Amino acid sequence: MPDQSIPQSRPEARPPVDAAEVLPSETSSPEGLTRRRLLGTAGATGLALGAAGGAIGYTAAPSQATPLSSIGAGEAMFHVKHQPGITQGLQARGHLVAFDLAAGAGRKEAAALLRRWSETARRLMAGEAAATDDTDVARDAGPSSLTVTFGFGNSFFTRTGLEKQRPVALDPLPDFSSDHLDKARSNGDLWVQIGADDALVAFHALRAIQKDAGKAAKVRWQMNGFNRTPGATAHPMTARNLMGQMDGTRNPKPADSDFDRRIFVPSDSTKDPAWMADGSYAVVRRIRMLLDDWEKLSVKAQEQVIGRRKSDGAALSGGTETTAMDLEKTDANGDLVVPINAHARITRPDQNGGAAILRRPFSYHDGIDPDGTPDAGLLFVCWQADPLRGFVTVQRKLDRGDALSQYIRHESSGLFAVPGGAAKGEYVGQRLLEA
Repeated sequence: MPDQSIPQSRPEARPPVDAAEVLPSETSSPEGLTRRRLLGTAGATGLALGAAGGAIGYTAAPSQATPLSSIGAGEAMFHVKHQPGITQGLQARGHLVAFDLAAGAGRKEAAALLRRWSETARRLMAGEAAATDDTDVARDAGPSSLTVTFGFGNSFFTRTGLEKQRPVALDPLPDFSSDHLDKARSNGDLWVQIGADDALVAFHALRAIQKDAGKAAKVRWQMNGFNRTPGATAHPMTARNLMGQMDGTRNPKPADSDFDRRIFVPSDSTKDPAWMADGSYAVVRRIRMLLDDWEKLSVKAQEQVIGRRKSDGAALSGGTETTAMDLEKTDANGDLVVPINAHARITRPDQNGGAAILRRPFSYHDGIDPDGTPDAGLLFVCWQADPLRGFVTVQRKLDRGDALSQYIRHESSGLFAVPGGAAKGEYVGQRLLEA
């Protein structure tokens, strides 16, 4: 788990991360509100929605209306340059799901499916109900920063007769020593990432996407994750993982001058097909944390494994979380303060030829094994313009001596090509499927 991530918590009045996220106006009239926003706003006034007439009380007195809570009001746009769910901050709830096309389904069926999925994603991200057979699970909620992201696996191109359009970057990932991969929970023709700051909104989207698949595709695997809810801390902070460590201090930031070059495929790329312009490659790994073993270590020993203080994320060489790590600093005995095999040292871009990835993970807990061992860890999702130069470069370095490796196990894996965002009137993947 490279030492890179996005801060988990955001201010209560959650500002847009970029042009892809806007908050609804506080002066919007009732007529401009969707059904979900209307009822969600009623909740913000303090009315008891469970009591008879609660929503009616709101509609009878629109002049007293107040906006949705900041969490419910957050909205990400669907029609953007890069698909949503890549640069947005960490979301409180997530679902990752892979589909395989049904027997006999090909390019035509795939195009129809992506058209349905794109329209459903657009509606739900705007706080609207699904076009048909909406389940009403999210009836009372606002958009809650919902994002839905779509990608294509290596096998998709064979199934649809589009082998000539398959990017070289989708070649299978190499094997790593920490891999204990379950093939049934790895890869897939299609991949969907769903995230939201409300669990019911996220589940609502998952159910809608599954229903939209119809007879064209079936679920191959599905995983559920979570992060801290925005606003749960006194101020925005880097996320903590289930090991209790701040996880992601050195994640690339959109303001970095080389951010786009590292994360997104350029429109003039000579290595990638034209349909991948403004897209990215997602590596997905289910990484089990061996928490029983980890928690037997003292805090000092845990900090030696990571190379950072557990309390505030600062490097063991001193300073604050954002202070540059001094890799040469030694203690009174002449030993390196940041151990040579510390996770944070090994994952630094300057230790990997400049390789960097944008990590946007979810934690997971799938219950307790019969022997009492927690099945918990990280649904690792990272983004890069080139997975060979990004994830593979960093993971190979970790494979050669990361102190953290004995406390984690990679149990599933996937690599997906995620095209750029759909323009208005388009669906995701249209430039591939209708070329």
